[in-house]
Amino acid sequence: MEKITIQATVNAPIDKVWDFWGTPAHITQWCSASDDWHTPSAENDLRTGGKFTTRMEAKDGSFGFDFGGIYDEVIHHKLIAYTMEDGRTVKITFEEKEGSTEIVETFDPESENPIDMQRDGWQAILDNFKAYTEKN
Repeated sequence: MEKITIQATVNAPIDKVWDFWGTPAHITQWCSASDDWHTPSAENDLRTGGKFTTRMEAKDGSFGFDFGGIYDEVIHHKLIAYTMEDGRTVKITFEEKEGSTEIVETFDPESENPIDMQRDGWQAILDNFKAYTEKN
């Protein structure tokens, strides 16, 4: 199955983008696809071989899940690649361009939901990251 690619340009320098992407206190603020979801907890060991777990829940308590994996490769300010618990892989590149940072995320789709739904969900989270990083 073909990989899905999303992207965003964040109007912030790479130092800030990298910090906000990888720090659990920030992850819990931006890692949700819509206003009726939230991220009550996050653990992140951002290094090659490190693990991460992010708890995502509907605010009404109706549903929740842990999203996690192991980092296959981390290159400071450049690349994060990881394998999710179900075996799918994700690659995220960061490129600073004149004070802004371009983020490109490519991931393996899962087989339960339509491709458009997956792309839109991941893009919504990335857009949330952009908005949170730019206003804080």
